[in-house]
Amino acid sequence: MNVKEIVADIKAKKPDIKSLLFVGCGASMSELFPAKYFMDRNAKVLRSSIHTANEFYYSTPVSCDETAIVVTCSLSGTTPETVKASKKAMELGATVVSVTIDPKSNLAANSEYQIIHGFHANYAAKMEKMGNVLAFACEVLNTYEGYADYDAMQDGFTKIYDLIEKAVQSLTPTAREFGENYANSKQIYVLGSGAAQMSAYSFSMFLLMEMQWIPASSFNSGEFFHGPFELVEKDVPYLLLMSDGPTRPMDSRVLAFLQRFDAKVTVVDAKDYGLSTIIDKSVVEFFNPMLITGILRVYAEQLAIVRNHPLTMRRYMWKLEY
Repeated sequence: MNVKEIVADIKAKKPDIKSLLFVGCGASMSELFPAKYFMDRNAKVLRSSIHTANEFYYSTPVSCDETAIVVTCSLSGTTPETVKASKKAMELGATVVSVTIDPKSNLAANSEYQIIHGFHANYAAKMEKMGNVLAFACEVLNTYEGYADYDAMQDGFTKIYDLIEKAVQSLTPTAREFGENYANSKQIYVLGSGAAQMSAYSFSMFLLMEMQWIPASSFNSGEFFHGPFELVEKDVPYLLLMSDGPTRPMDSRVLAFLQRFDAKVTVVDAKDYGLSTIIDKSVVEFFNPMLITGILRVYAEQLAIVRNHPLTMRRYMWKLEY
């Protein structure tokens, strides 16, 4: 079943859905965030929330009942915490929709519906998880409340994947320069806003800390001026993700401050890749994280090459019980 069919089937069985909950771990949780952000910006009645899987399991929201849809996400479908959370949501009567690449996985088996996505084919495929969950949230909103910009969102989904592939084709020299300039950094700060704020979180937490063992922190561009900006000095390394849409002034303010004190800053700007030239301005902000995260994958790969530290290298993961 595709997203539209899944939501139509849920509506036929449960016409009184009140909550949409997103549950995952690590990168999967961060890739659920754009859908949560979309709901926050557009839902007038439906309640939405996002949870790391283990916390969902141990401190389950009271909204998780027969009036809830719970989206559980794990790339492989084997993350133990997410499988446990999915089982618990089903036990509580929620409608559970799993998101994974493996239709035969434990996660898929512990859900009523499955959204199966690609990953390995190309850079655009790596964004299918994020895109499919965003499309699902859009379908839920339109089905249960109505959504004025539904057609603009659907048009965006038909264009964003080609744009990602087009963007990465010429990206290697720029990404290589980033790798060479940041290879020996003792710590890297990553900033973003709006729907892309968790793209900053994901890059710092997983691609830098997990996969490159580089200490990193991430901040919402708006929060930067309420504490973290005190650490800005000449040559301190920053990566700024600039969104196309209503939160862009927050990112621009950060850039001006970093340049004022001659910090070492690399900018990944959605405007440079033509996001708003193909996607309507009414919905463009919701597609920032798909484009930016796709671009950042190339940045991470080039950083790994320069540092001779493959993205698959781990100290603990896959090697011991924890």
